[in-house]
Amino acid sequence: MRKPSILVIYILPLLLSSCSPRDFLTRRLAADLIASSNTFRTQQHFQLTTGPLSNQGYLSPDNVALQHHGWISGTVIRCPPAIVPPPCWDVTLTPLGVDTFQSLIAPGDAEQKSFTIPAAKRELVAITGIAKEGNLADVEFTWRWIPLNEVGAALYSGEPHYYSNAVFRYYDDGWRIVESDHSAHTLDEALKNAEPAP
Repeated sequence: MRKPSILVIYILPLLLSSCSPRDFLTRRLAADLIASSNTFRTQQHFQLTTGPLSNQGYLSPDNVALQHHGWISGTVIRCPPAIVPPPCWDVTLTPLGVDTFQSLIAPGDAEQKSFTIPAAKRELVAITGIAKEGNLADVEFTWRWIPLNEVGAALYSGEPHYYSNAVFRYYDDGWRIVESDHSAHTLDEALKNAEPAP
């Protein structure tokens, strides 16, 4: 009776040591891999354009939010040849807008008509399901935007949660997220096509 139990004591650690934590796709591992992926950690940037804008551009949801905060204003102008149809707007930063954007703009961009600032980052809320088939798995998850500054707070509320899914593939060293390849099943595509969570 003692020989089999001694044998198990020696063999069991060898079997367990051949498995890595990435061999089992748990919700925790999936969350860690998604949250630490380059694609998920890429910040959302906002591009502000001043000067002549079409009516559609001036009344875009982002620009309306900036107008609501008193950061930009516009006056009706004659449309330049490249912008149609009328009306057109000459958009400028208000004094309050200059104060708000000044610390967010790179020093060399202050005189530019268009500049980009970081506005928000993603935060993983929950893994909502994992479906495995062979060496592939489909992981459903919810996430939200976290504003990085005052402008991000005006444009990206943290309240709505978004639903996405990610494809995972099992390799010899364990499960990995498919961030980019030549298919439409990448994390980048999943985040771009995210839908509001129910």
